[in-house]
Amino acid sequence: MSITEALLEEGGDEENPPVLEETEGNSKPRRIALFVEPSPFAYISGYKNRFQNFIKYLREMGDEVMVVTTHEGVPDEFHGAKLIGSRSFPCPWYTKVPLSLALSPRIISEVANFKPDIIHASSPGIMVFGALIIAKILSVPIVMSYHTHVPIYIPRYTFSWLVTPMWMVIKFLHRAADLTLVPSAAIGRDLQAAQVTAANKIRLWNKGVDSESFHPRFRSHEMRCLLSNGEPEKPLIIHVGRLGVEKSLDFLKQVMDRLPEARIAFIGDGPYRAELESMFSGMPVVFTGMLSGEELSKAYASGDVFIMPSESETLGLVVLEAMSSGVPVVGVRAGGIPDIIPEEQEGKTGFLYSPGDLEDCLNKLVPLLRNPELRESIGKAAREDMEQYDWRAATKKIRNEQYNAAIWFWRKKRAQLLRPIQWFFRQIFGPPQVNMVK
Repeated sequence: MSITEALLEEGGDEENPPVLEETEGNSKPRRIALFVEPSPFAYISGYKNRFQNFIKYLREMGDEVMVVTTHEGVPDEFHGAKLIGSRSFPCPWYTKVPLSLALSPRIISEVANFKPDIIHASSPGIMVFGALIIAKILSVPIVMSYHTHVPIYIPRYTFSWLVTPMWMVIKFLHRAADLTLVPSAAIGRDLQAAQVTAANKIRLWNKGVDSESFHPRFRSHEMRCLLSNGEPEKPLIIHVGRLGVEKSLDFLKQVMDRLPEARIAFIGDGPYRAELESMFSGMPVVFTGMLSGEELSKAYASGDVFIMPSESETLGLVVLEAMSSGVPVVGVRAGGIPDIIPEEQEGKTGFLYSPGDLEDCLNKLVPLLRNPELRESIGKAAREDMEQYDWRAATKKIRNEQYNAAIWFWRKKRAQLLRPIQWFFRQIFGPPQVNMVK
């Protein structure tokens, strides 16, 4: 069964719009307005690189792109896309993440003058409300891509009773959207089970990885020395990503307690960093802060094993990047990670362990750390597997299929809304007269 079939198997509507190749406008460039929150120029390692690739390939296909995001560190132009910075405020639980409604007269005017054919907004968040209102004002189709599984995060940061209202907000947003993109089948099933929107309006955003930027050739002795705090001969575990309490990074303290010979490097930043530094005090741990560009590529490729303990990943793009770098992954069997390392590939391209099961994790991790041949074999297979997932193909599918589906659904909804008005005018004025030219 394919991933798409998995999304539809539980009674989903089978009605599907035609793909772009079967409709008019096959080669016509589009004007795409992206509302992106949090900002790709924030502290999250790797995020800017993925954003850059998406913009790059949309531009290659001839599309014009405008990006609205929070204003901190935003240039005027980025790889041919016009950037609009919106004044922001800090997220109460993530003070390093700026949020913005993006609904000022200046931004509405900028987007209106751009005349977008489609609006694409990241969800959930604050900016998605602004994107939705602007889409309705301008009568433009809107796609929402669901990147952060907030209902899972809420009990870890605030009050559990807020989970139900959060689901209500998510339903409001995505039922108003013309299409919802999800990064994994598991998240698609969660949204479908919660009846967030119609099943046939939940589509998969195919995984993509920059296999040139994340490559085994970037392995560096100098970087390994940095990540291991001057002990490059020791087994080295790496983790890349936002340092947040929801990432279950405290689980790695138990892992390191059992592996005194190993070293671990946390690459990235976030609100949980200070607490993690205190938790791992006196242990062989390195916190690099945010890395980007070639430094990030070297960090991935210089580790022995990449570990992913987060149980709430909608996909886990950092897992894709580690595998593309030729580094074996040991990840939790939860969220979107099993989409990357499916059951039939376990033990071949990576390993998964049961959530919270320390012994299961160690049984997968220790052989990799102690057996260079096994490590090389798994890393090579992981790299080969990732070579089939590139950003160009993923972006092409978004543009030619998913955006087209959103436009088709939008047109259908508009036609349904106009039908009573058309019926009313026919009753008064009769059917339209058609003059046949002989």
